Amino acid sequence: MIVYLVRHGEALSAAENSERPLSQKGRQAVERIARLALDRRVHVAGIYHSGILRAKQTAELFAKVLSSSVRVEQHSGLLPEDDPAIVKAELDIAQQSILLVGHLPYLNRLTSLLIHGDPDRAVVEFLPATMVCCRRVSDRWSIDWTLPQPRI
Repeated sequence: MIVYLVRHGEALSAAENSERPLSQKGRQAVERIARLALDRRVHVAGIYHSGILRAKQTAELFAKVLSSSVRVEQHSGLLPEDDPAIVKAELDIAQQSILLVGHLPYLNRLTSLLIHGDPDRAVVEFLPATMVCCRRVSDRWSIDWTLPQPRI
């Protein structure tokens, strides 16, 4: 089982737009990472996001690049301050690869919980538009690779 963890792309400031959609630079970075993921033959059964606009837009951009038929849905438990143990429990029994789009500090805590069993033990830095591939073999999770934020 593989889970791909993606931090949303760079968003506009709240002063520019209170809904904080992706900036043009953020959209470009997400599209570039999604194309790199396609080059790595990333296939997922679903793409899930927190419901916050910038995460939703990031998820939709990934779906557009990876597969027009993949479902994109809001999923509870992916908000910045949510408990990562809830989604970890779901991932521990999942059978199909999925992509989760979220925020800080949540993604840092979820990755740390998967890899070390401790949500407070840092594993990877999630800059905007960063993608991390985590693989579960038996009951152990590991990081296979990371696609860092591209330079634009």
